[in-house]
Amino acid sequence: MLKIYHNPRCRKSRETLQLIKDQGEAVEVVEYLNEVPSVETLRTVLEKLGLKPLDIVRKGEAIFKDHFKGKNFDDEGWLKILYENPKLIERPIVVKGNKAIIGRPPDHVKQLF
Repeated sequence: MLKIYHNPRCRKSRETLQLIKDQGEAVEVVEYLNEVPSVETLRTVLEKLGLKPLDIVRKGEAIFKDHFKGKNFDDEGWLKILYENPKLIERPIVVKGNKAIIGRPPDHVKQLF
């Protein structure tokens, strides 16, 4: 089963979810702005992505530009920031077993099929 960290207001996230459904894959949808992943969950997802917390920060968001741009935080600091500001989490993230992919572009998720 796949799990998608999804924002229904995001076109790329909707396209990725539709691609998964079109493949007939079972999927658990986590609307991460409403069901904010814990710091531990974020850490686990990042391990599966093979990325650091800063790698999944949406640097174009106003909250990033206004509060975090140009500041240095360690990985734990960024994890806390992502937890407290889930809007900053890159989307969508799709997880299957021990692997995860950022669905930008949506076709990247095909690596999990």
